[in-house]
Parts: sequence; structure tokens; C-alpha cells
Amino acid sequence: MTDALLKLSGVHTHIGEYHILQGVDLAVPRGGLTVLLGRNGAGKSTTLRTIMGLWKPSRGSISFKGREIGGMSTPAIAQGGIAYVPESMAVFSALTVRENLYLAARSGPMDTARLEWIFGFFPALKKFWNYPAGNLSGGQKQMVAIARAIIEPRELLLVDEPTKGLAPAIIQSLADAFRQLKESNTTVLLVEQNFNFVRRLGDSVAVMDDGRIVHAGAMAELAQDRALQERLLGLALDSHQ
Repeated sequence: MTDALLKLSGVHTHIGEYHILQGVDLAVPRGGLTVLLGRNGAGKSTTLRTIMGLWKPSRGSISFKGREIGGMSTPAIAQGGIAYVPESMAVFSALTVRENLYLAARSGPMDTARLEWIFGFFPALKKFWNYPAGNLSGGQKQMVAIARAIIEPRELLLVDEPTKGLAPAIIQSLADAFRQLKESNTTVLLVEQNFNFVRRLGDSVAVMDDGRIVHAGAMAELAQDRALQERLLGLALDSHQ
């Protein structure tokens, strides 16, 4: 954890009268995939939204590449090299798949080689290239959301529950995409409830409960310790496929 690309120290987030994050300490190592686990309502999505500037931390520090980003605007954080895929996917429904990706290619025309690389994971995007994104299935919209986030190289990718409601074949394509992103030195922070999926992908893991990190370590260690899984999560990883 010494080479942390992203670090949260004592982060608190209030949403109205609700105190959601209550002193989050989290280090995301550079170049790997860190999984953020926890029961529903533990604060996982709020953590990603706070990192991305969609919610402002009321206290604490968020640093990216050693620079404080807590309280910065979302566009400034994105321009600094962080991409975000929300659970809602948030595609532009009236725009085509091509137009959705074109808007995300901020530095100019889309790189053809990188686009073909994305098509290798998500061939449906090529098939529906000129279709309105709103006409696609849930799984296809998820492909658009992830492709939009990685159409240009990013140093850090925040992804909120990408496999939710997806067919097994699409989940396998997502796994392949995340593996190759890691190989291209993209750091990933992934919130996910599909434990079998993250057990195979994750390098490190942090577990949240009641707005705090209650465990952090290697994913391999948690995957092999059934008693620790049940204590932290209320179930064993191999019981939730």
C-alpha cells in the first residue's frame, strides 16, 4: 500500500442531515484492481461519488498522485485523469453509441486502434454503432458506459457495480476488459456485489461497514479465509456465485 495512487484519510461525507461516510481511510495501490466490498448501505457508492466530486467531503483528505482533490469540481477531477462509471450507467439515450463515445474523447478524434481494442471486448457496440443508446439492452448500455470511460487512457477508473443484472457472457467480457486495463497500467477501484467475479479479478480489497473501512488487505487472503468472509460480509464468497 506504500505506492498509493489514490488515498482517502479520515473522509466524512454528509448528505443533508445524513452522515454517510464516517472517517474513511482507503489506499488504492497504483496499477492494480482494488475491490470495495460491503453490505447494502455501507457507503460504497457514496465513497466513489465523493472521490469524483459529486458529493463534497465535509472533513478529511482525498489525494490523487499526491495532490489534494477533495472539494474540487467533478470536471477538474476528470481532467486530472479519473474516469467514473456510475451504477446507473447514465448513457445519453437520444445519442447514438458513436456519439456517446465521441463526446468522451476529449483530446480529439477517437483513436481507431483503441476503438478496435474496445470492440474486441464488446462487439455489440460495433454492431449497434449508429443506434440510439436508449434502444439498447441494460447489458449493452453498460458496455457503452464502460467504453465511454476508457475511450481515452485514464490513470484511475472508478466503477460502481458493473455486473448488476448482466448475462454471464457479458460478465466474462467485462472480466477480460478489466484484466487488460490492469496490464495497460490503468488502476481500477471497483464496487461490486458479485463476489465470484471480484475474487478472480481483485488484487486488493477493502470492506466497508457503516461508513468506515473495517478491513483492508490482499484479495487472495480474503478469498481463502471463509471465517473472515462471514465475519465481515455475513456470507462466504463461494456461497454467492
